[in-house]
Amino acid sequence: MLSEGKYLARVQGPEGPCVTYCEGGIWRDVTAVCPTIGHWLSGAVSLDAIRSSGTKNIDVPAPRDWLAPSDLQPIKAFGVTFVSSLLERLVEELAKGNESDANDVRLRLDTELMKKIQTMVPGSDEALRLRESMLEIGQWSPYLEVGLGKDPEVFTKCPPMAALGHGSRAGLLTDSSWNNPESELVLVCDGSGNAVGASIGNDVNLRDIEGRSALLLGRAKDNRGSCVIGPWIRVFDDNFNLQSLSTESVTLEVSGEDGFVVTETASLKGISRGFAALVDALFDQHDYPDGVFAFTGSPIAPTWDRETPGLGFTHREGDRIRITIPSIGTLEHTVDRCPQIPEWRFGLRELFDNLARRGLLDL
Repeated sequence: MLSEGKYLARVQGPEGPCVTYCEGGIWRDVTAVCPTIGHWLSGAVSLDAIRSSGTKNIDVPAPRDWLAPSDLQPIKAFGVTFVSSLLERLVEELAKGNESDANDVRLRLDTELMKKIQTMVPGSDEALRLRESMLEIGQWSPYLEVGLGKDPEVFTKCPPMAALGHGSRAGLLTDSSWNNPESELVLVCDGSGNAVGASIGNDVNLRDIEGRSALLLGRAKDNRGSCVIGPWIRVFDDNFNLQSLSTESVTLEVSGEDGFVVTETASLKGISRGFAALVDALFDQHDYPDGVFAFTGSPIAPTWDRETPGLGFTHREGDRIRITIPSIGTLEHTVDRCPQIPEWRFGLRELFDNLARRGLLDL
């Protein structure tokens, strides 16, 4: 299935979570050498040690067995890193989270201003001059600030161990009626501040909640099942790295039980700050000794009409999501309401209790 590259993943084994490694299309259980992804990202276990370990080969895990490839790491996320995302955040804000007003707001946006924004580099002299001129006339926004200003938007998507994996059911708040998937590249960084791999993620977005106020970002973004990452981490090498990712694309497919089907592909080349700048921002006066995962923003803003023309898209329970980045793979999951998916119970203490019972913490 994976003939090129090196991959690390987490799967649910009979005794508990296992770290697995794939090279040349062959999967191996390496938990005895690397009990957690944090052991690798902290530098306690090298990739060479993982590759040379004499652990046994395993079958390709079943869809139900894939866990998110993160464990001890915080999950961070960058917002409005693509112009399409910036414009839709403005639409949410001006519509005050009301889906029925979104199309009218799009039509009222200043076309010339939007053209200017699309050509500007965040934090550049030109962008900062525009910022000052709009502040003077009282036409500014927190989304324009992070879309054009010197500092990116970065927030905590979910706690360590809370992310779901391939084949899972993502969660939507019961009181959200305007929401969508956000298909994103997820960077994996080690404790020294280096990007060492990448995965795929869905930064589930509740447009009505966040649109009411930017201060509701935490409520809109961090809920039971609101973060999906997987199926694995592809490890960086000479042929797969930050530079090669800038020429990649992401494809989002949504299919509903009501017969709704849509597919859209967009290039990652349009990221406004660049992946290296996002990594620098993560570690600017901050530390992640166990590593960190970071969503890098979505180039696709789902504005397709699901039913009524002009009302756009929102999820329905049972929707199936497929997100593909060709050099990494495909992440697939379904969507439900938060109360309908299993509660998150297996946290850090449970993980370490489990590893201790299995005699895996003597590294």
